[in-house]
Amino acid sequence: MHKAVVPTHPEFRAEARFQRTSPQKAKLVLDLIKGLRVEKAVTVAAFTNKRIAPVVEKVLRSAVANAQHLSDERGLDIDIDNLYVKTAIANEGPRMKRIRPAPMGRAFRYQRRIAHIIITVAEKRPTVAIEAAAETPEHATSAPKKTAGKKAVAKKAPAKKSAAKKAPAKKATAK
Repeated sequence: MHKAVVPTHPEFRAEARFQRTSPQKAKLVLDLIKGLRVEKAVTVAAFTNKRIAPVVEKVLRSAVANAQHLSDERGLDIDIDNLYVKTAIANEGPRMKRIRPAPMGRAFRYQRRIAHIIITVAEKRPTVAIEAAAETPEHATSAPKKTAGKKAVAKKAPAKKSAAKKAPAKKATAK
């Protein structure tokens, strides 16, 4: 009756929720790995000197494991070596409200932020435009284009500033 639709470009995701860091700090590491191939992204995350970097690496490895597992389970033909990081997001989780002692018996409130880290990987497919560009002959692309009947308009050179003239030095008169 109802057939399962297999997407042409499947995406695989993993997430780490309720991580004790602010989303702003997590985004610093996630921006480093966005768009990279998975093997390079794992290396970058492993050698990044931020406290959240090991968590990001673990989530990335989990997304790759999800891709491998689901491709075996669904019978998809996915090349694990050809995966790249499609999206890497740090969303804000619930904030923990805390109180800090202040002078004269008062209290200041502050908030501890929590992040939800979501990483999506997908398989990199070659685009048709790249293949078409490779098939064009070199002489067709390297030849300069000529315009018929139009002269190139020369840009005006900026006006040179002249140095201010100095007043002539006064001659000392000898008496």
